[in-house]
Amino acid sequence: MNQQIENAQKVGKEGMDAMLRSFGTLSKSSQAIAVEAADFAKQSFELGTATLEKLAGVRSLDKAVEIQTEYVKTSFERLAAQSAKMTELYTALAKDLVKPYEGLVQKVPTAA
Repeated sequence: MNQQIENAQKVGKEGMDAMLRSFGTLSKSSQAIAVEAADFAKQSFELGTATLEKLAGVRSLDKAVEIQTEYVKTSFERLAAQSAKMTELYTALAKDLVKPYEGLVQKVPTAA
């Protein structure tokens, strides 16, 4: 009986340790995701501003359409790349969150 209690306490401590490691991973990964999102937003703003500056100096409709077309194309390509990057970050986060719990389920004592 004492052995089962000790095993349960050990598993409980290991579970708590795993949870704390998981929270640490969440914090670190959340910061990386936030930095990535902020960088993308900043670059998007700069690209938009540069495009508006180009458009302000345009004298023909053809040139304005050309600049706008290039902006839309570039924006779409950047968004697709950013989406892939964010997907990778969130996938890595999910994998890293469960990593501390691997093998813990097998250690849970069962009632005999």
